[in-house]
Amino acid sequence: MIKIAPEGYLYIVISLFVTFIISLLLLWSLKTGISETIFYLLVGGSFFSFVLSVFIIFFFRDPERNIPQEKGLFVSPADGKVIQIRDIFEKENLKSEVKEISIFMSPLDVHVNRSPCDGRVVDVIYTPGKFQAAYKDDASLKNENIALILEGEYGEILVRQVAGFLARRVVCRVKIGDILKRGERYGMIKFGSRLDVYLPKDVGIMVKLGEKVKAGETVIAREETK
Repeated sequence: MIKIAPEGYLYIVISLFVTFIISLLLLWSLKTGISETIFYLLVGGSFFSFVLSVFIIFFFRDPERNIPQEKGLFVSPADGKVIQIRDIFEKENLKSEVKEISIFMSPLDVHVNRSPCDGRVVDVIYTPGKFQAAYKDDASLKNENIALILEGEYGEILVRQVAGFLARRVVCRVKIGDILKRGERYGMIKFGSRLDVYLPKDVGIMVKLGEKVKAGETVIAREETK
């Protein structure tokens, strides 16, 4: 049984309903004898709506993940490909030196986002913006995004959900004061996007550019022992 993210229910119901109606019209056309043009249009429409329904179900899938339990680990908050790893000064929210890891999610990736570590939600910041390609370096600040700040054992961690060219809706399910566990679901981005995570500057990065990662399962960083 495929687990579906609740944000996908409405899309799935609508697409299946459209498929059902077109299929009924197709059956009706077989009985009444309409023109070949209309018949083939109904055949094409039925096939297209069915394929679209399958894709939507596939897109909103929400598989279970094996969450690493070892202390001092940070897991990927998103499925996708690592497109950026760098040391920066995060001046918008954390106002400190951090390590940034950016993950690009294609339409074929699972789009449910998970918490990289244990922590309490201290802020959720929505910023309206553009919808340019999410892989561009400046997309994090120019595109519509939601920044989630977690406070935990290792200080404050920032996770930013960034809308992309196709993604027009960023969903964050949590609010200030909520407690998240490592790997716990907290939101999603619909139809292709990007996610940036800002970790303490003294962690050891465990992934490399171009690597494919899985939300809640792939270890992206580790607390360095002193």
